[in-house]
Amino acid sequence: MGANVLVYIESRGGRALAGSVQLLTLAAQIAAGGRVEAVVVGPDAATIAANVAKRGAAAVHTVEGEPFAMYGALAYARAVEQAMKQAQASVLLLATSEQSRDFAPRVAARLNATMATDCTHVEIAGDALRVQRPMYARKCMVEIEMPGGVRVLSVRPNTFEAPGEGTPGSVSPLSVTLDAGDAKARTLESVRSGGQAMDVAEADVIVTGGQSLKTTENFKILQELADELDGAVGATRAAVDAGLQPYPKQVGLTGKTVTPRLYIACGVDGAVQHLAGMRGSKIVVAINTKKEAPIFGEATYGCVADLFTLVPLITQEVKKLHGASA
Repeated sequence: MGANVLVYIESRGGRALAGSVQLLTLAAQIAAGGRVEAVVVGPDAATIAANVAKRGAAAVHTVEGEPFAMYGALAYARAVEQAMKQAQASVLLLATSEQSRDFAPRVAARLNATMATDCTHVEIAGDALRVQRPMYARKCMVEIEMPGGVRVLSVRPNTFEAPGEGTPGSVSPLSVTLDAGDAKARTLESVRSGGQAMDVAEADVIVTGGQSLKTTENFKILQELADELDGAVGATRAAVDAGLQPYPKQVGLTGKTVTPRLYIACGVDGAVQHLAGMRGSKIVVAINTKKEAPIFGEATYGCVADLFTLVPLITQEVKKLHGASA
């Protein structure tokens, strides 16, 4: 295709989010003779950029300073807009997230770009990009062709594999000029909810529980398995509404849409809204005592069993495997 591509690297807690780094693989495919660059905005940008530069970006731009110390849609949109111009890029890639949903449309409008969000498939067709995204709770997939000009795409995490390390690209600060209007709204404080647990939207493995777990204490059974698999614990809306887990762990239409490599549903019946949020999972394991539960229709592997008996056994076997490989 031969286009210059810019990847926005979203970060949290001093590290690049996996979904953003994975997009460097797609960027290389789109560029095909063009140039791949990336931009990191916010605290610790230089440190994060040094790691990103090893993953295939010819250049990584860093934007730091007081206006970018905490996320703000107006300031971050301005930074990415100017990074696009600096890179002379015609394609901007972002991982689907609350943050990209917030500011990416502003960037697209300022660049007079076409935009496609929450893409699950991207195909290169000559100079055009052909993308697919789910609609109507994944009841259908829409295909969009973006023939030319400036294009902005947000892509679901885990749609692509992250590239391996190679020769590092350059890392340099980008001076961003903010307009007076960019200061009209700014974040005063950011408070993490749900503790320090891994974000379900970023996890490769998710162990999700439903209301049938009955107590918050019982979710520790799922947490033990998730810890052994380097994964995260998720919850259905019913479990969250019952106060068993915090909202950030909710999977579904009114929570987070996830695409992990492995999704283990424990005591989850499979409401339509929940299935819509996890249907992009690569492998689904369902554990439920109700053999007619809709979740089994989505499962790669199904176990009609009591989760309180089976999940600890699975955890025990995983621990044995880890011990044997140590």
